[in-house]
Amino acid sequence: MEKIWRLIDSGPCRASYNMALDEAIATYVKKRESPPTLRLYVWDRPSLSLGCFQKVSDINIEYCTSKKIPIVRRPTGGRAILHDNELTYSFSVRTDHDAFSKGLLDSYRKISAAFALAFKKAGINAETKRQREKGRVLAKSPFCFQSSSFGEILIDNKKVVGSAQKRWSDGLLQQGSIPYLYNGEAMHNIFRTEKTSSLRDCMIGLKEVLTEFNEDGFKKQISASFEEAFGIRLVPARPSRDEVLLAQDLEEQKYLQRLWNFRQ
Repeated sequence: MEKIWRLIDSGPCRASYNMALDEAIATYVKKRESPPTLRLYVWDRPSLSLGCFQKVSDINIEYCTSKKIPIVRRPTGGRAILHDNELTYSFSVRTDHDAFSKGLLDSYRKISAAFALAFKKAGINAETKRQREKGRVLAKSPFCFQSSSFGEILIDNKKVVGSAQKRWSDGLLQQGSIPYLYNGEAMHNIFRTEKTSSLRDCMIGLKEVLTEFNEDGFKKQISASFEEAFGIRLVPARPSRDEVLLAQDLEEQKYLQRLWNFRQ
């Protein structure tokens, strides 16, 4: 019997609502009230997301404030990302699902493989990193794209997808950023890098790789790749009424609150 998963293409949303909706969807997937869900979305303005356990001191808050860049803390781990001219995804599934029951790294590898297939369909020569980095290699920068670890996707040794996963006993939420272009000046100021050229050495945007890159076409390639990789069918859908109500509550009670966003 064919397995049906959901594909939600949310379009642009504010930073706090993006995080709230991802958590709400994951909550209802864990409760078995929603099927496994791939969500694709963008941000209504340049926005900064922090990893769940990241220190606020890692970033230049004053610069973000002066440029009206919202700051929100993700439910997933990892390090900070400036979301601007990119595609963002989230994927929610129960951890008793056969494909995702073998731990974080195995799940991460399988999701990365689906995205690697999408890059191939788009005509992009990308590779998946096989080594797991740790210690000082990962600690040297607060910026997600300035190091790569196991399962992450690279083009010419430059990171092209930044992802992080939150795992519970009964489900997981993985969130990821796929840059189309990058704002070197803004990231240089936000992350206090010594020079903007150091950013170009570590990351690349898809519109730099393909001059005729088609955003809608790429989203279709992601959908087709998930279907092929997991042997399922993705059905376009909208969040349920209960998910929207929970997202609204989470946004108000959590993702708009300084206690959450600036707690470290």
